[in-house]
Amino acid sequence: MSVNVKNIGLFALVGVLILLTGFLQSWNSALLILNMGLISAIMALGVNLQWGFAGLFNIGVMGFVALGGLATVLVAMPPTTEAWAEGGVRVLLALVLGAATIIAAVLVYRAMKKGWQRSVAMIVILVAGFFIYRAVLDPGVARIEAVDPAATGYLGGLGLPVILAWPVGGVLAAGAAWVIGRTALGLRSDYLAIATLGIAEIIIAVLKNEDWLSRGVKNVIGIPRPVPFEIDLQNDPGFVDRAAGLGLDPVIASTLYVKLLYGVLFLIVLLVLLWMAQKALASPWGRMLRAIRDNEVAAEAMGKDVKKRHLQVFILGSAICGIAGAMMTTLDGQLTPSSYQPLRFTFLIWVMVIVGGSGNNFGAVLGGFLIWFLWVQVEPMGRLLMDLITSGMADGYWLKTHLLESAAHMRLLTMGLVLLLVLRFSPRGLIPEK
Repeated sequence: MSVNVKNIGLFALVGVLILLTGFLQSWNSALLILNMGLISAIMALGVNLQWGFAGLFNIGVMGFVALGGLATVLVAMPPTTEAWAEGGVRVLLALVLGAATIIAAVLVYRAMKKGWQRSVAMIVILVAGFFIYRAVLDPGVARIEAVDPAATGYLGGLGLPVILAWPVGGVLAAGAAWVIGRTALGLRSDYLAIATLGIAEIIIAVLKNEDWLSRGVKNVIGIPRPVPFEIDLQNDPGFVDRAAGLGLDPVIASTLYVKLLYGVLFLIVLLVLLWMAQKALASPWGRMLRAIRDNEVAAEAMGKDVKKRHLQVFILGSAICGIAGAMMTTLDGQLTPSSYQPLRFTFLIWVMVIVGGSGNNFGAVLGGFLIWFLWVQVEPMGRLLMDLITSGMADGYWLKTHLLESAAHMRLLTMGLVLLLVLRFSPRGLIPEK
């Protein structure tokens, strides 16, 4: 079997699994799996750029995804005018003062010679700047969060079309990646992993606790859509007539139509990013990155700026994760900071890349679809399997109870099993790097 036939067969298999979900369960579930599979494939593509191209071990993926989600709030939600009037100016002034403090510390560091005088000057600037920053910020934040906290209690956004939040999410994630990369990319791979995980947790902690920015654990709901609302379609006589002509209930038809529109938008983004990633992989820049990944010492001896190239690909991969995070929040229609967990937004994405094929963009996309399908479907399939196994056992029997309760853990068991099988029989992934 040729490589191309095998790869096409793998993608066709995933397509058949999604179609079977539609026929055996519901088309609503099938389209939801498809849409989240597209978003997961984009996340896997971003991680593959970092790991597959350059060997950067980033396990802070959820932080960049969360920044993408925050972008949808900052861009698409309407501004809270009363909150801005109460404390918006103070918050902006505080942020400017904080940035000025950091810039002043950097300038002093560069201007003064190494010694205790420079250390003292930097400490004085940073400590004084921090207290001034907090003195300006805290009263403004208290006033903002006191404005109808049950419904708002935050500044809101710019009220722009939500689709603009997708590139903005990439920019926010890229900016965070630049800050992280400037300080952490000089570390060894295991220390880089620890640093990125820690910074991702800091980002999530900020989203959970800074109510004036993202409403914290109270969540931001009602994020605008780039597609129509189902209720508007159901009230459209033309749409109702078309649904009736196809023999569909208007409620079901509106739900499927909206998910199809989302799928088209997500597919366009995936195809554009995949095309760009393939061009980058085949370019001299991509070949240089793989040379650096395989032997940093040799590449550096040939005059390549290893740290600069690492920073470039780290920013690009993080930006793609930020775009995917904005898309996912748009699909959900809400920002829920407490839902960002390493298991879902870091570990699972890494499993997608490893199973699909590290270093191969098509492998990362395949892994995104396949692993997401398993993540969603394994638990109900496990429940059916346990029901079948325990069908002959008496109700209340301890083994039956234990087996039925264990169905809830089928996700983790299956992910570990799939990962072990792939690493044993295809250690370079289902579609390995050429």
